[in-house]
Amino acid sequence: MTAELYQAMAQSVIDGDTDLASKLAQQAIDLGLDPLKAISEGFVVGVNFIGEAFSKGDAFLPELVMAGEAMKVAVSVLEPEMARRGTARQVFGKVVLATVEGDIHEIGKTLVGTMLSASGFQVFDLGVNVPAARLIEKATAEKADIIAVSALLTTTMVKQKELIDALNSQGLRSQFKVMVGGAPVTREWVKMIGADGYSEDAVGAVMVAKQFVGA
Repeated sequence: MTAELYQAMAQSVIDGDTDLASKLAQQAIDLGLDPLKAISEGFVVGVNFIGEAFSKGDAFLPELVMAGEAMKVAVSVLEPEMARRGTARQVFGKVVLATVEGDIHEIGKTLVGTMLSASGFQVFDLGVNVPAARLIEKATAEKADIIAVSALLTTTMVKQKELIDALNSQGLRSQFKVMVGGAPVTREWVKMIGADGYSEDAVGAVMVAKQFVGA
């Protein structure tokens, strides 16, 4: 019975069915199941499946977005029960995430945040059009491991460099891994500005983040 429920949870994420994911999460609580197990043995299995399919080209961006949303809804239902039980998910690390100043593109950045959260990171998403100073302030306050910044325009990419320059000038560069992303970002750009890594998509971003924290 429990195995079937976990399977249904995984499938709800694969199908991007937020309503079903929410109902199954509530069902797990009603049955007295461990909410952590429901996440790790149910919903995360679905996220991993879609992530792998996406990286092979067998699933596409809308499916990844929908799977991320279903996962987010399920976790939000289970979180109060985890708090009540005093259990907490294993957190690999803390990520401060934003789209750089002057850029208001949100979809890719939000998807990265959702996938990182689903994969066990604590994510502080500051939104779009965020200046470097605010990113550094938040990362310092939260003792973050990673600062992740997206830029979708060639004209705003320079703000990624400004973030790294600001970290260097404040003597804080060694405290954070900096991950950059966005359509115009290349390996050459990463090397040129001295970032620690980048990814072309949300699934890759999770892999890079895990490498950063040794997970």
